[in-house]
Amino acid sequence: MAFSALPARAGVGFKPEHFAEIIAAPQPLGFFEVHAENYMGAGGPPHAQLGRLREDYALSIHGVGLSIGSMQPLDRAHLDRLKGVCERYEPASFSEHLAWSSHDTVFLNDLLPLPYTDETLNRIADHIDEVQTHLKRQMLLENPATYLLFEESTIEETDFLDELSARTGCGLLLDVNNVFVAATNHGLDPRAYLARFPLERVREIHLSGHSETVDDTGAPLLIDSHDTPVKDPVWALYEEVLARTGPVATLIEWDNDVPEWPMLRSEAVAAQALLARAEADAGKTLLRRVGRRAA
Repeated sequence: MAFSALPARAGVGFKPEHFAEIIAAPQPLGFFEVHAENYMGAGGPPHAQLGRLREDYALSIHGVGLSIGSMQPLDRAHLDRLKGVCERYEPASFSEHLAWSSHDTVFLNDLLPLPYTDETLNRIADHIDEVQTHLKRQMLLENPATYLLFEESTIEETDFLDELSARTGCGLLLDVNNVFVAATNHGLDPRAYLARFPLERVREIHLSGHSETVDDTGAPLLIDSHDTPVKDPVWALYEEVLARTGPVATLIEWDNDVPEWPMLRSEAVAAQALLARAEADAGKTLLRRVGRRAA
């Protein structure tokens, strides 16, 4: 099985409108990420562009349509199409969401939450095993942005993800914006969530923007909208994560109201600066440890 091997650098989600500027000169990026479902056709400009990017940069494939959390069996036709995309581009990483998005033949075009119970844990573990066996590669599972909690949940989300990874060997994708959004929506502490998160299993990090509104009671409500720059509280949480993990491949997601390339690039450059600082800090820590042993 091929394991996730993204470089511990900053990357961005690829948008076709940026293609000409990207290939015009070398970019200070380690990888590009695309949604698998956009590349399940046979050919055309999307494949031509992605093939050209793949010549110079690592590639991450991010799925949005597997419906890993569904109560129904996985769609084998979709899984076959996904395998075709992975075999065509040999990405350094493949990831999906801890969510469900389809029922019978209806695709709901959203990433919906699920209760954290032993039943759902067993079902999702089976689905992950099926995906990894079919693709012959490790899958990363992303923590969700949620807007409600289930009374029937008996397992903490962080424990749920940890157990899924332990059972199946899948890695984890930590979306820091999702942590902040969900914690704010539920009146929880994002730092307490991250203190429980199994960071040793994280192979990729996502950063994105969110929109702010209020619910019917006037309480803050954040939406994982991917349509703004990364907000300051999310940057702060990201720095705290890197202080514990060291450098980890980090993606800037921006899927709606997509800006011009220089703006998106600048967000990635900001993430890369924090990654470089984390790498330097990790090196200093290692030198101190070596010095104490030598003494």
